[in-house]
Amino acid sequence: MLAEKKDYMQHYWASLGAFIAAFAVITQYYLMIDGKDVSLVPELTIHFFSYFTILTNTIVAICLSTHALIIRSKRRPFFERPGVITAIAVYITVVGLVYQIILRPLWDPQGLQMIVDELLHSVMPLFFLVYWYYYEKKQALKWGQFIPWLIYPLLYLVLILVLGNLSNFYPYPFVDVYTLGLYTVLINSAWLMVFFIALSLTFIAVGKRMGYKQ
Repeated sequence: MLAEKKDYMQHYWASLGAFIAAFAVITQYYLMIDGKDVSLVPELTIHFFSYFTILTNTIVAICLSTHALIIRSKRRPFFERPGVITAIAVYITVVGLVYQIILRPLWDPQGLQMIVDELLHSVMPLFFLVYWYYYEKKQALKWGQFIPWLIYPLLYLVLILVLGNLSNFYPYPFVDVYTLGLYTVLINSAWLMVFFIALSLTFIAVGKRMGYKQ
C-alpha cells in the first residue's frame, strides 16, 4: 500500500514537472519566433537550442515524462538508472545559479516573458532539486559517476564555440569570443567546468550521506 502511494505521488509530481518544463520551453520558443520573418525561423531555431537553459529544461521534461509513464519498471530505462537524476539535477542547478548570479542583472523581462523566464531559471531548478531529494536512488551513487556527467557540458561548450565562430552568435556573454577574445572565453569555460565538477561531487557527497541515513 505504501509502495503504491509512493508510486502515485512520483507519477503526480513527475507529470506536473514535465508539464511545467515543456510549457516553459515551448512558450519561450513561441516568444522568440513571434512576429519574425518566416525565413528567419530556421536560424532562430538553431539559436534557441544554443541555450544551455533550453537544452537542459528539455532534458528535464523528457526525464520527468519518462518517470511519469514508467513507474517501478523492471526494464530500468535510461532515466531510471541510479545517478541520472543526480546528473540532471547538477545541470539544472547550474542553470539556476548562473542565471541568478550572472545573468539576472543583465535584462528585465516583462509580462509573459518574465513568467517563462522564472519557470526556466527559478521554478524548474527548485522543483527538480526537490524531486531529486525524494526520488533519486542515493544509496547507489558512486564517486566516479561525475566523470561521464561532464560529457554534456563539454560537448555543449564545444558546440556553441564552433557555431559561434560560424555565425558570430554566442548565447551567453561569458562565452562571447567576439567580445572577450578566445583566451578569456577558454578561461571562463575552464572555471565553469570546475564549477560543474565541484557541484557534482557535492551532490554525490550529500546524496551518499542521505542514502546511508535512509
